[in-house]
Amino acid sequence: QVQLVESGGGLVQAGEALRLSCAASGRSFSSYTMGWFRQSPGKEREFVAAHGWSGGSTYYADSVKGRFTISRDNAKNTVYLQMNSLKPEDTAVYYCAVTRSRLGLRLTSLQEYWGQGTQVTVSS
Repeated sequence: QVQLVESGGGLVQAGEALRLSCAASGRSFSSYTMGWFRQSPGKEREFVAAHGWSGGSTYYADSVKGRFTISRDNAKNTVYLQMNSLKPEDTAVYYCAVTRSRLGLRLTSLQEYWGQGTQVTVSS
């Protein structure tokens, strides 16, 4: 059974950092793109970052570029999201997801498996 489990969320103040982890099980995702999405109340789920399996390329939403860093450890079947200089607008439930699509890295509709999410709250 495929399972993605996020951890590391919490309550922090603006300017602080947080590191999220997503541990996958059930199969190896070394040939999948692994990424992060987030959703705030009243807003649609949006792309945050992705780490492609081909060449190890990384992709970021403009809103987090320069502040967030995505990484992965294929041996551990785990993807991470280091979030620095957090802002109140980063407050959301963060989800990890995987896809075999190379064109749809940023698209929620093309993700094949999702985690349950972890809450990140940034106070001002």
